[in-house]
Amino acid sequence: MSSCTKKTKRIIVFLAVICFMHFLIIIPEDFSLAERHNGIFNVCDYGAKGDGVQLNTEAIQTAVNECAKTGGSVLIPPGRYLSGTIFMKSNVTLHICTGAILLGSTNIKDYPEKRPELRSYTDNYVTQSLIYGENLYNIAVVGQGIIDGQGSFFKPPSKAREDRYKYRPYIIRFINCQNVTVENITLRNSAMWMQHYLACEHVTIRKIKVYNHCNMNNDMLDIDSCRDVIISDCFGDSDDDALTIKSTLGRLSENITINNCVVSSHCNAIKCGTESHGGFKNITISNIVVRPSKDDSRIYGHRNGISGISLEIVDGGIMDGVTISNIRIDGPKVPIFIRLGNRARTYKNGLKKPPVGVVQNVNISHIIASGADAIGCSITGLPGYPVKNVSLSNIRINYKGGGIREDVLKVVPEKAEEYPESTMFGILPAYGFFIRHASKISFDNIDLTFDEKDHRPALICDDVEGLSLSGFRCRRNY
Repeated sequence: MSSCTKKTKRIIVFLAVICFMHFLIIIPEDFSLAERHNGIFNVCDYGAKGDGVQLNTEAIQTAVNECAKTGGSVLIPPGRYLSGTIFMKSNVTLHICTGAILLGSTNIKDYPEKRPELRSYTDNYVTQSLIYGENLYNIAVVGQGIIDGQGSFFKPPSKAREDRYKYRPYIIRFINCQNVTVENITLRNSAMWMQHYLACEHVTIRKIKVYNHCNMNNDMLDIDSCRDVIISDCFGDSDDDALTIKSTLGRLSENITINNCVVSSHCNAIKCGTESHGGFKNITISNIVVRPSKDDSRIYGHRNGISGISLEIVDGGIMDGVTISNIRIDGPKVPIFIRLGNRARTYKNGLKKPPVGVVQNVNISHIIASGADAIGCSITGLPGYPVKNVSLSNIRINYKGGGIREDVLKVVPEKAEEYPESTMFGILPAYGFFIRHASKISFDNIDLTFDEKDHRPALICDDVEGLSLSGFRCRRNY
């Protein structure tokens, strides 16, 4: 080979190396531009800094606004990004990357008050949020990162009822939105409820992790007057209610499926209520593990929870078509609580008090519960307003026991207007189930036991029409 040929080859190799190095240098400089052309808007391109110190509200909001023009994703890369309220836009996905933490500002002034156009009872609660959206479509919060509300920094101005909910922002609040997705994200430390979805349609919440033990009213998840909702494969540990379905305006929460979740709560693990103005229809909940919280300290409730399942209509409205199955309940004081009451609270001023609501067509099956307290489960309506068509099957519950003879003769007050809670009647006359003002109640394959000697019967029915018992096994020790 000639020296000229060797020289030519060396020049070619040298130029190739130079070009490759140039490529490596150019790509990082143009990467953000390339991202934007592909519908990805990196908040750092708009001045955000992930140092946990700089307030990035304006930078993130600018990225959201730009993204909304074409649709796409707003990217929060690894780092700690402090922010106040972010107002979501239609066709925008907020993507929080692995290693990224979106930190809620600890200054309440960074959360503008926002009263929604759609009025509900929650107007009496909170008007501030970290991530807010109203009248939007095609929105999402996703990613393997973390949103931390730093909620312990927010205290109500007083303990007065009108003040105790103020100045404590939600982390996520979406109102009257369609096609909503929240997926994979970790949510922690809200100042109030963790996430609130009001009057939304086509909501999907999957594979999220929630830890909420830093302030009052620390719910895990609140679905409120929504339609067509799927919640699955989630983990939650909250001081207040966990999987919560509400109806705080005159619209049903309907067509809701919740499955494959593991939850803990110092209050109620699975709950329809308390607000029930529109009511609940076509609710299916299955394959849920309820276990004691990992947090020993509590703000509300009890260490291992108040109830496993609570179904409540107290502000008018209708509960029709609720199916709950394959639930493992470990710890809560009362495994099953069904209540038709008449608090009759209106959701906005000027409305007439609602009439007594309706509870009917409830099916609860394949429940295993342990660690229940001495209180007992209850299904109660009101005189002239029975709970109707409730089927309980394949249920095994182990209670603490310890009831005395005097408990059997206890007169249980109606408490029609009181806040519904599974502990509201105290120790019941039956250690297993106390049923009053009900019709067409069916028990099939039920097994009730207790640890300590108990002088109460397993079942007491008062003003019950159409009771069916099949395979009802209970322990007697009196």
